[in-house]
Amino acid sequence: MSQPSPLLAGIEAGGTKFVCSVAFSPREPVLETRFPTGPPEETLAKAVAFFREAAGTYGPIAAMGIGTFGPAGVDPAAADYGTILTTPKPGWTGCRVVAAIREGLGENFPVAFETDVNAAVLSELAYGAARGKRHVAYITIGTGIGGGFLTDGRLLHGRMHPEIGHLIVPDLDGPLGKASNVCPFHDSCLEGRASGPAIAARWGSPGHELPSDHPAWELEAKYLAVGCINLTAAWSPDLIILGGGVSQKPGLIERVRQEFTSLAGRYWTLPSAIDYLRLPELDQQAGVVGALLLAQRQITPTD
Repeated sequence: MSQPSPLLAGIEAGGTKFVCSVAFSPREPVLETRFPTGPPEETLAKAVAFFREAAGTYGPIAAMGIGTFGPAGVDPAAADYGTILTTPKPGWTGCRVVAAIREGLGENFPVAFETDVNAAVLSELAYGAARGKRHVAYITIGTGIGGGFLTDGRLLHGRMHPEIGHLIVPDLDGPLGKASNVCPFHDSCLEGRASGPAIAARWGSPGHELPSDHPAWELEAKYLAVGCINLTAAWSPDLIILGGGVSQKPGLIERVRQEFTSLAGRYWTLPSAIDYLRLPELDQQAGVVGALLLAQRQITPTD
């Protein structure tokens, strides 16, 4: 008789919402819940309650993967592993996410703690737009802006994880008479200028309320194209994926491709913009599927 597959648990801990899921195969969650990201104690208590109920139905959890908003302590050898670092999200700085989940469940199963963008790029490599690629960049544009990198199929880490949202960009607001930088740390960075809150600050309405022909999207495309040019110059990926809620605006990816092509100036030998700048195939499931993949790697390492 074959042994049952181990139960995997995954959390996409986003700045706006938490997605919790369990699965026996990362691509096929058997139970999932979503709820707004509130104060840490309240939010993590909801996650613990979900996993306790799931374990009662499907059996004990074998491993968990967490893909979190950042910045976060993702080095397993560091004292701050499993912790949210200095973040503008109120109440979350210093939150010991992994410890809280383990204590809440009273379990000590292995937990992988990564950025939500690194989780998403893993899922796109396994199941989506990055299949067959060696070097992949994933930018998520939502409440914040984050970036994940794969090099030769491996997640890229340095002293910490990449912080693409805080690339310094030119102020393109000035000619429009705007001043919309929302980053409390930098005068003009990609997150401060092109995140969802930046769009709302600039135009007085969130992006999903602005029509596709609103001038907001021309400016947004310019900022995102600058970010993609910087990634191309610094890292030379095979593919850049633009994910997150803002990227879903109809027509935005086409505008970014046009702006990118203009800025690139034929300097690099690149695939067509349609092939080089893409949306995620897994859409809003990319993060949680990636978290489940991280859990699976705790049981069946790929290296």
